[in-house]
Formats: sequence, C-alpha cells, structure tokens
Amino acid sequence: MDWKKEAKSWGIMAAIVAFLYFTGLLPVITGGIQSVLLSTGLIKPNIEIPDLKEDNFDYRGQFVDFDGNIIDLKDYKGKTLFINLWATWCGPCRAEMPHISELYKSVESDPNVEFLMIGLDNDIEKSRKFLNGKSWTFPTAHASYGLNRSLQSEAIPTTLVINPEGKIVFYQQGMSNFNTPEFRDFLISQ
Repeated sequence: MDWKKEAKSWGIMAAIVAFLYFTGLLPVITGGIQSVLLSTGLIKPNIEIPDLKEDNFDYRGQFVDFDGNIIDLKDYKGKTLFINLWATWCGPCRAEMPHISELYKSVESDPNVEFLMIGLDNDIEKSRKFLNGKSWTFPTAHASYGLNRSLQSEAIPTTLVINPEGKIVFYQQGMSNFNTPEFRDFLISQ
C-alpha cells in the first residue's frame, strides 16, 4: 500500500515538472528562484584573475542589436568591456540579469566601461520578445553572425571582462550576482 502512495507522489511531481516544461514556465520559475538566491549575496563572482588573463581578446566579430543595427566588437577597443552570453531558455541567465542591470546602471556614466549582453537563441525574435517589457537596462545584441574564438563557451551564462589593453581579465561560466561593490570596483579599476 505504501508503494502506491509513493508512486502517486512521484507521478504528481513528474506531471508538474512536465507541465512547467511544456508551457515554457520552467526557466521562468527556476530563474526567479535563482535570482532570489543571488539577492542573498551568497553567490558572488570570484575576481581572482583566471589563467587566461594574458590572453588577447579577439575583437573580430559582429552582432545585431534588437533595432537591426550592426555592432562591431572592434569599436570597443581601448575600453573596459563587460560581456555576458545568455539565452532565453537559461534559468541562471534570467536570474542574473536584474543584478547585471543594476551594475550597469551604477557604472553607465563611466565613459571607459562598456557592456554587451549577447543573446544566443537561434531565433533573434525569441530574444527580442523576451527582453520586451523588462525593466532591465543594459546594451543587448544577438549573436546572429556567430561567436569568435574568445567568446566560445561550454556553458551559459558566461561572463567576460576585457581590459582596455585587450586582455581578458575576468572569465566565469555560471551565474553570479555581479552587482557587488567589489566587482564594481574591479570593473572601474581596469
């Protein structure tokens, strides 16, 4: 008799997960939960410079912003550049976006710091629709032309910071709350 209750419980949980998955609500809910987790301050970026700190960033590449304009990476040479690779189906990407938006707002007046949030969905319209109506503020683009070698990653979200000399000074795969005083100081000090 107990195994029937157990099977029924597992069946109900599986049905809920399937419902959330097939309705597209699963990344929304997991992203919301993860964003709350990020708000606690428990998950912060590790500012220790990775082994690839001496790698030169590849400025070859173009993207399309959501107004149809071409964005050329070479236009960011000589600036500190914060890049985040994301997709609409990625819960952790959704979770960190409000925090990245707050970080962007706190440094957007600095003429030496640039942001570029690059959507990786196959369909640019999906990325555009996702961002419509959001209160987030940051420059966004779509990887319509693909990614160069410096932006290749095995996971998303992936975040990079490139200093004005073109060196990758920060690289992280996975979500984080970048809106911390330490990370803001790190970004500005490049």
